[in-house]
Amino acid sequence: MKYSALKGVHDILPPDIYIWQKAESTAKEIFSAYGFQEIRVPIIESTDIFVRSIGETTDIVEKEMYTFPDRADRSITLRPEGTAPVVRSYIENHLYNLPSPQKFFYSGPMFRYERPQKGRFRQFYQIGVEAFGAAEPKLDAEIISMLKLFLERLRIKELKFEVNSIGCEKCRPDYKKALVSFFSAKVADLCPDCNRRYINNPLRILDCKSSACTELRKGSPKITDYLCKDCQSHFEEFLSLLNILHITYNVNPSMVRGLDYYTRTTFEITSEHLGSQKTVVAGGRYDRLVEEFGGPATPAIGFAIGMERLVEIIKNVNPEFCILSPKVFIAAIGSKASTEGLLIAEKLRSKGMQAELGYDNVSLKSQLRRADKLGSNYVFIIGDDELQSGMIKWKNLKDGSQGEIGIRDAAEFREL
Repeated sequence: MKYSALKGVHDILPPDIYIWQKAESTAKEIFSAYGFQEIRVPIIESTDIFVRSIGETTDIVEKEMYTFPDRADRSITLRPEGTAPVVRSYIENHLYNLPSPQKFFYSGPMFRYERPQKGRFRQFYQIGVEAFGAAEPKLDAEIISMLKLFLERLRIKELKFEVNSIGCEKCRPDYKKALVSFFSAKVADLCPDCNRRYINNPLRILDCKSSACTELRKGSPKITDYLCKDCQSHFEEFLSLLNILHITYNVNPSMVRGLDYYTRTTFEITSEHLGSQKTVVAGGRYDRLVEEFGGPATPAIGFAIGMERLVEIIKNVNPEFCILSPKVFIAAIGSKASTEGLLIAEKLRSKGMQAELGYDNVSLKSQLRRADKLGSNYVFIIGDDELQSGMIKWKNLKDGSQGEIGIRDAAEFREL
């Protein structure tokens, strides 16, 4: 019987895995520098936390969640996003009693049952950040700056930073009324999903990717014209800080984000290297979610990075980035030479240098061919003559230079 992966999931194999590892280690380094600590939350959660946080009328809850009853007949969901589980953990573990702000980052798989396409999978991976306890726009700007540094460290450029404010519970009702009025004569022409959203959540019409709805929303009211005094002040200070930090951005009044919990600042980072699915990072504020989950009133902000899309960009703009290859390949001819090669390799590895060996007593030519395919920097050649003379031949496979080194000195080899 031939087995294959389920539709919409994928294996992550070398050499791509090296790019994943580099992205994850860079995130940990940069985010830690900004005071974020790693947190690990379960992959499965009670369905209620996602319905409560994401919103009953969102596509995720209505169509995309992997939800099932467990043996105790409790409704369980594979997490479709990371914010709700982190908020649940923040409250359950009383982290609000610690000094604010509390800053966390996480990484791992998420699950949504949607149509698989390039850059979009049913099991996909995210790196996310959540910060609790600071309402200042300074934190919003700081997070955008952190993202910029992270992406630059991965040598990713040509990115667009789009920002918006979607107001709060005070000013958003007036905006919703304006949208309902604007779309009232167009309801019949909206897609079936937006027809339903018109009643339940008209802001979601602005997030629809349907070409018909995209055309129909042209000229719709802008949320930035309906912001209350506090939200307007917050947004203006946020933009001012981005200018001070020399971050180029575009204000996009149509960007409302697809989840119901967002308030005030929202943002996306996009790349033209991804085609139609071009969003790499998305996030924003959710100042009421902790309170709605039963915790104390706590302002919060976060974002998520789509790993598959991030890796795709790196492969497009810098295909040689992070491709791991052995520093030294040891080609040995004969059993004694093979044993000596193993000892040298072990000593090199113990000092942190990657070393690879030839196996199965194949010819020197075959071993050299394998060294080249692996992208090795250097090859050591050990045979009877080398054992007798006590000298190993080495060759730099990148520039063709070559020489000799004593067997006893081989374990101290450093890249020339």
